[in-house]
Amino acid sequence: MKDPRVALTVAGSDSGGGAGIQADLQAFAAFGCHGASVVTALTAQGPAGVRGIEVVSDAFVRAQLDAVTADLPVHAIKTGMLPAADAARAVVELASARGIPLVVDPVMIATTGDRLVDDATIETLETALFPAATLLTPNLPEASFLLGRPLTSTDLERACEELADRYRCAVLMKGGDDVGEVVRDCLVDSGGRIVWEHQRLFPGEGVHGTGCTLAAAVAAGLAWGRTLREAVEDARAFVHAAIERSVVLGPGSRLLRWPRAEG
Repeated sequence: MKDPRVALTVAGSDSGGGAGIQADLQAFAAFGCHGASVVTALTAQGPAGVRGIEVVSDAFVRAQLDAVTADLPVHAIKTGMLPAADAARAVVELASARGIPLVVDPVMIATTGDRLVDDATIETLETALFPAATLLTPNLPEASFLLGRPLTSTDLERACEELADRYRCAVLMKGGDDVGEVVRDCLVDSGGRIVWEHQRLFPGEGVHGTGCTLAAAVAAGLAWGRTLREAVEDARAFVHAAIERSVVLGPGSRLLRWPRAEG
């Protein structure tokens, strides 16, 4: 493979291997990218939920960033859990200084509804990180939190446009957390709006790691020079295939099995 691409994930570690940096690195590899990682938090979790979180110090997050960028040509960045404001600022500084595409998965609340970040970090995310993003990828609970009101798939287009206008970035809203047989997703970018609909593959069952994987797959596509819309289309197809292949290995949500994608 000529001109190898490097994709960097700045996110938390999932000890169960289904989400976080573990999912990101598998998605990067499937798209033929070399995956680098900066760990922002350690989680004790499996498919059934999170049992504990240890946040990595600001100094060590920056040390990891410095080590990776000193030795590797980073072509795209994907962020996940950023539990400290300084980590978010460090990513913005890097992406802005080097003109690196940035895909932001705004991991702010757990599936239980518990907040994973404090007020100061949320302010930094909203005022610095989100406006610097090439793409913001909230799910319905995250969009509901940001907009301060409950949302369902029927609110998808309006909410997506509202977030894109607020943060001045492209937004891909994911509707998989809603109930119903049909899943709707919406992209708002400089070219307008696209809405997709597809049948839910496993009604009544959760699938762990889809948001992380989708954002990482978009970042991998951008690393290869795909346009944003091309990268989103490729990533959606990739995640759909991974959900089709998903398995149940224990109690809790289904776990993705990643297909190989063309780089």
